[in-house]
Amino acid sequence: MSSPPPQDRSGPLYALGAYALWGFFPLYWAMLKAASAPEVLGHRIAGTFALLLVWMAATRRWTLLLGLDRRRLGLLAGASALVTLNWLTYIWGVQNGHVVETSLGYFINPLVNVGLGVWLLGERMRRPQLVAIGLAAVAVLILTVDYGRVPWIAFTLALTFAFYGLLKKKAGVPSVPALFVETAFVAPLAVAYLVSLRLEGTDTLLRLGATHDLLLLGAGVATAIPLLLFGAAANRVALSTLGVLQYLAPSIQFVCGVAFLGEEMPPTRWAGFAFVWVALMVFSWDALRTARRQRRAEP
Repeated sequence: MSSPPPQDRSGPLYALGAYALWGFFPLYWAMLKAASAPEVLGHRIAGTFALLLVWMAATRRWTLLLGLDRRRLGLLAGASALVTLNWLTYIWGVQNGHVVETSLGYFINPLVNVGLGVWLLGERMRRPQLVAIGLAAVAVLILTVDYGRVPWIAFTLALTFAFYGLLKKKAGVPSVPALFVETAFVAPLAVAYLVSLRLEGTDTLLRLGATHDLLLLGAGVATAIPLLLFGAAANRVALSTLGVLQYLAPSIQFVCGVAFLGEEMPPTRWAGFAFVWVALMVFSWDALRTARRQRRAEP
């Protein structure tokens, strides 16, 4: 029996790069407050599609799209709608001073994934996972009292991203070609919206200076780079390692919101996040322990 190939050492670096860039996204979108969230989203979609179109042409990956039947196209269309709503909610949350709440959405996303696995895929929930979800539920209750409302931004981000991942998993299309198809569904709408803003004279492109223009036009690049890094990491890093590293992005988002963007963190909010972090520690410990057991059980 041949030994498994050694792990590519560049994999964790790709993953760290992707999660770090995602973590600092709030600072990027916050610099575009002069533009509305839908306008920023329009440039983000149009720019991402243009870059992926160039990438697909340069790498000649068109053959990966030939096997897309109606079922897969339908799944990717659904994924397109979900990621569009996710991006819009995230940009709006950042621009309106809710960066900490957006980080909460991505903190609880792995726990939502477990819930979807049990509800839709019939997976069995292990006891530590049940404990983690219970702690997260207490955290949400505390944060609801603190905010004076249900943290809908966090829930929208967590649910849309969880269902987005589920649809992409069912579609079974490689990450970058899948994203190309997803953006292709909404790129015409994004371009039409941007054109309508220009005709109405209500857009901000070429009206607020070169820095603003570069940031707005660079939204596609800012979106594509971490996605490509993550795609490279996914093929080189064990899923258990990615599962732990994924918390880097919301952690950096949290720090950006508190330290750089000056969002308030009253004691009640700290208590709610403390329950979230404990839940994630339990969840990660169980995931690593399970992965270790599975490796030992392999022949």
